[in-house]
Amino acid sequence: FYLTGEEVFRRKAIELGEKLLPAFNTPTGIPRGVINLGNGISWSWGWASAGSSILAEFGSLHLEFVHLSRLSGNPVFKEKVMKIRKVLNKIEKPHGLYPNFLSPVTGNWVQHHVSVGGLGDSFYEYLIKSWLMSDKTDQEAKKMYSDAIEAIEQNLVKKSPGGLTYIAEWRGGILDHKMGHLACFSGGMIAVGAEAAAADRKQHYMDLAKSITATCHESYARSDSKLGPEAFHFVSGAEAMATRLSDRYYILRPEVVESYMYMWRYTHDPKYRQWGWEALQALEQYCRTESGFSGIRDVYTTVPNHDNMQQSFFLAETLKYLYLLFSDDDLLPLDDWVFNTEAHPLPVIRRTARG
Repeated sequence: FYLTGEEVFRRKAIELGEKLLPAFNTPTGIPRGVINLGNGISWSWGWASAGSSILAEFGSLHLEFVHLSRLSGNPVFKEKVMKIRKVLNKIEKPHGLYPNFLSPVTGNWVQHHVSVGGLGDSFYEYLIKSWLMSDKTDQEAKKMYSDAIEAIEQNLVKKSPGGLTYIAEWRGGILDHKMGHLACFSGGMIAVGAEAAAADRKQHYMDLAKSITATCHESYARSDSKLGPEAFHFVSGAEAMATRLSDRYYILRPEVVESYMYMWRYTHDPKYRQWGWEALQALEQYCRTESGFSGIRDVYTTVPNHDNMQQSFFLAETLKYLYLLFSDDDLLPLDDWVFNTEAHPLPVIRRTARG
């Protein structure tokens, strides 16, 4: 709707938002993970421990629901996501970290697994982006982001013997020294978040963003196909490489080139375009088929074994971020637009009165 101004999109967005509302009918207001849009019955994913809701799911509604209230004139959408934030603010957090599973019934954490990759990822992204989308007025979001990134840096950010900076996963206090491809968006996020940091910390966060993005680039550079694996480890002799057979696949994921795009916009260091160009050439060489692009089952071979699937995020994110990486900064400028977690652009909501 924001890109075209066509009324049908506004109407459909509101209709979909309304269909999602019954999922919030829980004792805490934390929505369940799945809903039948026909009858409004909602439930939790069968594999999520003890009927819990997932941080990256209920934590990645804020941008869209704020806009839904604005587009519909109905405050209920914004109220729902503010309730989620209230629960998260109140609950005690181990070492300031947010575990991935929360019970929508009790409002307590279930398991203490913390990850900036899958299951956690976009919750953190939406904190800093909520502040940006509010024209930097949402101070609560800014503080939650700053506190979370501090806790992540203190507890999860590590440097390998080979000098690579990475974000480990945390399982009940024990670190798992691996990073998922999904966590590679964090280089871009931390660069975006440097804007919210105190003046004497801005450069520190830009340096951290550069280091993490460089590590994610290494996961590509160290594979034979020059595409990165689903997850890579930091064990002696195999840094930034998949150590398990089950982690060697690449399914056209966008997170690494997403960080290249942000790093290019903030630094204009030509290496980010160079790295993006290398990834694009590898996509063309190993993933293109007669009828589209396919994931590959093993990035450590130059004889691709295609999985015969073109994920929807390949078009929404991977190609869009690559296109933006090679475009001028005034195409969807970051001062005016915020990308949601699937790279759909939402406009910054300007303060009505300029003080």
